[in-house]
Amino acid sequence: MGILSRASYVIRSKVNALLNRAEDPTESLDYSYEQMRDELQDVKQGIADLTTQKKRLEIQKRKLEENVEKHNRQAREAVQQDRDDLARKALEKKKSKMNQIEELEGQIADLNQTQEQLVEKKNTLQNRIEEFRTKKETMKARYEAAEASSRVSEAMTGVGDEMEDVSRSIERAEERTEEMEARAEAMDELEDSGAFEDALSDKDNIDRELEELSTDSEVDAELETLKGELGKADADSETEAESTDEEIDAELDDLETEIDGTAADGDGSTTDGDGAVTDAEVESELEEIRDENGDST
Repeated sequence: MGILSRASYVIRSKVNALLNRAEDPTESLDYSYEQMRDELQDVKQGIADLTTQKKRLEIQKRKLEENVEKHNRQAREAVQQDRDDLARKALEKKKSKMNQIEELEGQIADLNQTQEQLVEKKNTLQNRIEEFRTKKETMKARYEAAEASSRVSEAMTGVGDEMEDVSRSIERAEERTEEMEARAEAMDELEDSGAFEDALSDKDNIDRELEELSTDSEVDAELETLKGELGKADADSETEAESTDEEIDAELDDLETEIDGTAADGDGSTTDGDGAVTDAEVESELEEIRDENGDST
């Protein structure tokens, strides 16, 4: 295969591939259907032309037949008038017209046969066109359904061209967002570490470290103050608790002394009417004091 042949083959294959990609099956079916309808129309036009031609021949035949009758009548009249010469001329013309009539009859017969064939072909072609139209509509419906199903499947799986573009846009947006977030975090970290100096401030790194130390010292001093206040409050609470315990113990001792004195004076009966309490009352009060002491402890 020579260079020119190979080039021609490659060009034809490329053109064929482009045509295949550009071809729409539904449009091709519609175009084929229109071509078949055009052919049917041509056949109908041919039948109409043939019928017209046949009608012309039939009209011409009728005229010749009329002429034959005319010449036959002329021959009869010439014979009646003893004009054999005129009768002979009339018969000769009659014979010529009859020959023409025979030729016309043959042509008309041929036209009738051709017309019948064309009508039969027209009917066959019309039936084929109807079958093709039904099949065309079925194929178009199947193709459109398959195309719609393919588009839906591509949209669901994301393998279509449009969905691929959308997926790429989302990926680029995510990458851009992550990059900006990382950059913002890096800037915040550098700013916290003092790597970037504030353009509106005349302080350097040493000034900032001294401020941090001063702030830490103030926090430590305040912490010590709080600890001292809390320690003083605990000491006051312990002193008050000890004072309360001593008062309770003194009161208990007084009650026990009163109880012992009362027991030495009598056998546990009640005292006289000057307001002294009985031993039962003393014991009850003692128990209440003990209970209060236990609760305060």
